[in-house]
Amino acid sequence: MLTGGDSRQIENELEKIDIFLGKDRGVHADLVRELVPLSRAGVIFELSNALATRDLELALKLVRRLLDQGESAIGILLVAILPTIRNLLLAKDLMERHRLPRPYSPFQFISAINRLPAEATDHLPRKKDGSINAYALGIAAQHAHRFGTGQLIEAMQACLEANLQLVTTQLDHELVLTEVVVKLLGRNAVAAHV
Repeated sequence: MLTGGDSRQIENELEKIDIFLGKDRGVHADLVRELVPLSRAGVIFELSNALATRDLELALKLVRRLLDQGESAIGILLVAILPTIRNLLLAKDLMERHRLPRPYSPFQFISAINRLPAEATDHLPRKKDGSINAYALGIAAQHAHRFGTGQLIEAMQACLEANLQLVTTQLDHELVLTEVVVKLLGRNAVAAHV
């Protein structure tokens, strides 16, 4: 997802990695991250993933990268941070309320959602065609065990406060976003989860 799904870009990046490796054929994620420049979509996906996997250092690095690429702080909040937290909270709620097990793949969670009664899924986010955006919830369900419900509710509140700060104050935008990420993933957040 680093390339944003552009097949020509993927081909170019694979060729770059092949040339870089020479006779050494061992490829690992850190090498790919180092050699392949992230597209905007790739950075947003990676930021969402870093939040879900509780990787504070990477999440902060990706927020900085998006800001350096000229992305607006409000855009980062509303496109990457808030939807991730919302999906984690929705998935956790569904799993607790309906005793759904943690899925091994998003598709396993989609099947579980499809077996629920309609009133159990009425509140879930929808795609343009009206169907449930179940894949994003499935990804979140794989990571929801890393967070407490109260912690996710507090993170939603932190997103609201950040939104207000970004549109009504002159506070440094990176500082505002950093505060949201640290509230979600920082040391005290981990202690609250345990």
